[in-house]
Amino acid sequence: MKYDKGSLGKDYKDGSIIFEENSIGKEMYIILSGNVKVIKEKGDVETVIATLGEGDFFGEMSLFDNYPRSATVKAEGNVSLLEINQKNFLKKISKDPSLAFRMLEKMSHRIRKTDDKILNYIVEIKNLAEDSQGFV
Repeated sequence: MKYDKGSLGKDYKDGSIIFEENSIGKEMYIILSGNVKVIKEKGDVETVIATLGEGDFFGEMSLFDNYPRSATVKAEGNVSLLEINQKNFLKKISKDPSLAFRMLEKMSHRIRKTDDKILNYIVEIKNLAEDSQGFV
């Protein structure tokens, strides 16, 4: 799917923060070129939970709920983005309902990947706990 940058386009330089975890926002972004890192912070520890590239989108949860941003997103290299607010998003999906389906499909894929990661961590922790019992 190709998008015209037009007046909704935004450019970010390497290392620029697009938005921070816990900030308030009502926009989502589609990556026109470049990559971004999605980062979660816990105390002093920063963990990259995803790297997204051309054609990917992020920030979409803010269009559906009133919660703060769930992660920080930072440019990795120079990045061009299309910024879409809730009003424009609703207008776009009313003209092309398949867009909503494609977004839900991508979001579903992300949830499945997250579920797999969580399960792998649980198994790993369980195995470590079992292994450490032999040292008691």
